[in-house]
Amino acid sequence: MEEFVLCVSSAYEKKFYLSERFDAIPQSVKDELKIMCVLFTEDVGGILELIFDEDGELQLRTSSDEGDLLYDEIGAGMKVKKLQQEKSELFESLTLFYQVLVLGKVD
Repeated sequence: MEEFVLCVSSAYEKKFYLSERFDAIPQSVKDELKIMCVLFTEDVGGILELIFDEDGELQLRTSSDEGDLLYDEIGAGMKVKKLQQEKSELFESLTLFYQVLVLGKVD
């Protein structure tokens, strides 16, 4: 099994992408994800990816283009930790959604 991208925001392309597989989630959740991701990349730069790993757990990853001197790697790491705390309920709900509806896991 491979990783699955939930959404991506890029400060470079000024774009946000949400996987079509998540069309079933409420619009308010889609909007919250978009706002959260875009604000993140506007603040620290680079790219933010929300990815489900092989175990169905949600991971937040940041990266930057090579040579991007404005990207704040330390600030990005701190901001990821803050998001994980502030948005824990949202992330837990998305993880459950993915595990049940996409992976077919039922505990």
